[in-house]
Amino acid sequence: MSAQEAAEFVNDGDIIGFSGFTPAGCPKEVPTAIAHKAERLHAEGKPFQIGMYTGASTGDSLDGMLARAHAIKFRTPYQSNKDLRAALNTHDAHYFDMHLSMLAQELRYGFLPKPKFAIVEACDLTDDSEIIPTVGVGILPTICRLADHIIVEINEALPKQLRGLHDIYEPADPPVRREIPVYHVSDRIGKDCVKVDPKKIIAVVHTNRPIEVGAFAPTDETTERIGANVALFLEQEMKAGRIPSTFLPIQSGVGNIANAVLGALGENPHIPAFEMYTEVVQDAVIGLMKEGHIKFASGCSLTISQNALNQVLADLDFFKQRLVLRPEEISNNPEVARRLGLITINTALEADIYGNINSTHVLGTKMMNGIGGSGDFARNAYISIFTTPSTAKGGLISSIVPMVSHLDHSEHSVKVLITEQGIADLRGKSPIQRAETIIENCVAPEYKPMLRDYLAHTKVSHTQHNLSLAFRMHEQFAKTGSMKETSFDI
Repeated sequence: MSAQEAAEFVNDGDIIGFSGFTPAGCPKEVPTAIAHKAERLHAEGKPFQIGMYTGASTGDSLDGMLARAHAIKFRTPYQSNKDLRAALNTHDAHYFDMHLSMLAQELRYGFLPKPKFAIVEACDLTDDSEIIPTVGVGILPTICRLADHIIVEINEALPKQLRGLHDIYEPADPPVRREIPVYHVSDRIGKDCVKVDPKKIIAVVHTNRPIEVGAFAPTDETTERIGANVALFLEQEMKAGRIPSTFLPIQSGVGNIANAVLGALGENPHIPAFEMYTEVVQDAVIGLMKEGHIKFASGCSLTISQNALNQVLADLDFFKQRLVLRPEEISNNPEVARRLGLITINTALEADIYGNINSTHVLGTKMMNGIGGSGDFARNAYISIFTTPSTAKGGLISSIVPMVSHLDHSEHSVKVLITEQGIADLRGKSPIQRAETIIENCVAPEYKPMLRDYLAHTKVSHTQHNLSLAFRMHEQFAKTGSMKETSFDI
């Protein structure tokens, strides 16, 4: 049936689980039709809002369309759409941020209301009711099992030959859960499809829609210096014998810093070809895989540009031997991360002088995107690295402050902080030693005296803070649009 006909099944107050992870693998036509239905009903003075579970962020035809239609009652676990972000920050939609590895199991445990519908994108639907995902998995197997009804979008822009790229596995729930048997990055432990009860499928919608993954901002001098510093740190760790000569798997966040880091690792002659166990497979991974710098990558989605996707589709046999896409409950699983010994590299929005990290809230109040999988990985890493440019807004903001305005990752989960200025190895350091190391190595030169002055205005203690001054830099920015003239004089 048409997307418009399928959307008629959905009513005000229904809860929907969507496939995909980032815009990769997300349905497009049916969510757009649901948004149009909401607009029509709102114009008639009738209520219409839905609850939403997704794998992570989605494309504009899902999050954007529904946000602009004021059709979202609640949303979890991660988003990155500007219109949805505006809705969350004005309470037009309610949002609860979650570690991505936890959503599927919390749905199964009954901690959250179960979805009535699963709306999923597939490249094929077989006569045996096998759903073949496209380029993103997310929470697909769990929502298909829990939902009362399934609506399948078959996206003919992606070939059926994607079958074999996926490894679909759901762990048992306590008290009978066993270890997840991923002992090597390339292990496959599940099925190449999602088998569902055919009675659940109430609509099949054929589409032909390109992926909605936009290009990330290109690397620049700052991000390239951050990447070079990460590569230098890992090279030094290998030389010191703290990383095996065969190296360890990498987990990397998403965005231009992540691309710069991966590029620097590939270019460093001292770092051998490596594997990745991560969430998002980006453009840089495809290039490095073709060049032989990445041996294998396990992820949850192919969040790549159309050009990179064309390269994958043109040589599927090559990439199927080097790529696997898993549900996020497995790609982000803390048990697997700790067992494999992942080197994790994630991006901070803001850090403080003691190594605490804010990944989510601008000035402590406005939601940016969400915590994503950074907590899943950082707390369980072999080495946990956080990166950030030392300044933002053209230097008007110092990304390193006395105290983070919102806490996502405490100092206990942060082993190394890296900016374009340098490397702060925080392992084995007391709070005051961490503060001195971060200010010396990671802070922009124009902000170093300011942060040292802050410490001078604190009393000697285990973790030195002056609670009346800890947010003075944030207050100065809110008042003047710049942190540069901050004074800690009382």
